Amino acid sequence: MYYNNILETIGNTPLVKLNKIVKDIPATILAKIETTNPGNSVKDRMALKMIEAAEADGRLKPGGTIVEGTSGNTGMGLAIAGLIKGYKCIFVTTDKQSREKVDMLKAVGAEVIVCPTDVDPTDPRSYYSVSRRLGTEIPGGFYVNQYDNPANVEAHYESTGPEIWEQTEGKITHFVVGVGTGGTISGVGRYLKEKNPDIQVWGIDTYGSVFKKYHETGVFDEAEIYPYITEGIGEDILPKCVNFDVIDRFEKVTDRDGLIYQRKLAREEGILVGNSAGSAIAGILQLKELLKPEDVVVVLFHDHATRYMGKAFNDNWMRERGFLEDRPKTALDLIQSHQHLPLVTVLEDDAAGKAIDKMEKHGISQLPVVNGNGDFTGSLNDNHLLSMILKNPDLASMKVKDIMQPPFPFVEYHEGIEAVSSKINHNSPAVMVRDLAGIVHILTRNDIIAALAH
Repeated sequence: MYYNNILETIGNTPLVKLNKIVKDIPATILAKIETTNPGNSVKDRMALKMIEAAEADGRLKPGGTIVEGTSGNTGMGLAIAGLIKGYKCIFVTTDKQSREKVDMLKAVGAEVIVCPTDVDPTDPRSYYSVSRRLGTEIPGGFYVNQYDNPANVEAHYESTGPEIWEQTEGKITHFVVGVGTGGTISGVGRYLKEKNPDIQVWGIDTYGSVFKKYHETGVFDEAEIYPYITEGIGEDILPKCVNFDVIDRFEKVTDRDGLIYQRKLAREEGILVGNSAGSAIAGILQLKELLKPEDVVVVLFHDHATRYMGKAFNDNWMRERGFLEDRPKTALDLIQSHQHLPLVTVLEDDAAGKAIDKMEKHGISQLPVVNGNGDFTGSLNDNHLLSMILKNPDLASMKVKDIMQPPFPFVEYHEGIEAVSSKINHNSPAVMVRDLAGIVHILTRNDIIAALAH
C-alpha cells in the first residue's frame, strides 16, 4: 500500500501514555502526538480543510496565491498543501517566532514577511493587518484567516475529535490543549461533548493573553495584554473560532514553566515537541488536585521540537532570559563552555620561551607539560615562571623539563564541583579531566568561579 501524495498521510496520529513527567498525577495522562503529520504539526489538518473549503466555494482558484498570518505551523500546513495543489504561498509572521519556523516555511517555497510583535492588532504594521491587506491586494489572492475561518474548527470536529474518542474507546474524561486560533479546542471539544457532555475541556492560556479573563468574566481587558515568549497559544484578539461555550476552564502558564516542561518532555519521556506542549503539561500539573485515579486525560501536543532548537533547547538562550537556573554539578558540566577547544600543551624538551609564548598567545595562566609519548609529566603556571624569570633572566633558553612543576592532578568527570574545587589550590592551580570520549581538558579556578557566578 502507498499514498498518492503526502497530504493523504495527514491524521491518524498516535496516542501515547505519559509516565515520569506526570508521576504525581493520579489520573492516566495520554498525549495525542501530532508531530507525525507531514508538516509535523496539528495545523496540517485544518490547513488542508481550509484550502479545500475555499476551492469548493470559489474563493481559491487555480494558480491563486494563499496568504495568511501565521506563527509558523499553519503556514507549514498551507505551504505543503499549496505545493501539492499548485498554489503560491505568502505568509506573514511575527518577530517573536523562532528562526527555525521561518526557515522551514522558506524551505517549501513560501515567501515569508516578518512583522513586529509589540504592536496593536489594528496597527497597519501588525501581522494581522499586513496579511489581510495582502490578501485583498494580490490578484488571485486568498486570505485564509485561520482565526475566523469555520473550516479550522470543522477539521478537528471531523478528524481529531473522532480519533481521540475511538483511541480511548470513549473513556476520555478530560481534553487539554493550548488555545491560539481556537480551532482545535472548539472542534474537538464540540465533538467530544456531543458524545459525552460530562467530558471536561480545559484550555491552556499564557500570561499576556486575554482568553482566561474573558472566559470567566466576559470582559475583554486590554490591561491583560502584554508581550510574551510562549509560541502558538494565547491571543490579544478574540478569534471567532474560539467557542467559549465548549470550554470548561482556562489555566494560565508562565513562559518559564512552558519552556521548562517542554525540555522535560524530551528528557523524561523522549518526546520532542513544541512550546505549547510544555505549557499544556505545566497546566495539567497545576490542576492535578482536580483529577481522580479513574480519570483519562488526553493532552494534545501541537508541533515538533525542531521548531524550537534555538530557543527552549538552547541553554544560553534560556539562561539569558532567566529561565534556566541550574548550576554545574560535576567536572563534566564545568568543561562545557570550552569542551570543543583543543588542549594547549608544551613538550618537555621545548624551550621555556616557547611555553611563555603559548601562554601569551592563548591568554592562559597554566600549561600542562607532556613527553614525546603524550604522557602528562609536569606543569607550568605563570606565577612560577615569573618568579624564576626574576631569578634567572636566561630562563627562556632553558628546557621546560628543567623548570616544570609536578603534573596537574586528574579528577573523574563525574566528581562533584565541591570535590573538584578542593583539588585546586596553591600547589595545584588546575586539574585535568577526561570527558566521556576520553579527551583531556583542563579546569582552573576561573572555570569554577565563572560557572558559579553565571
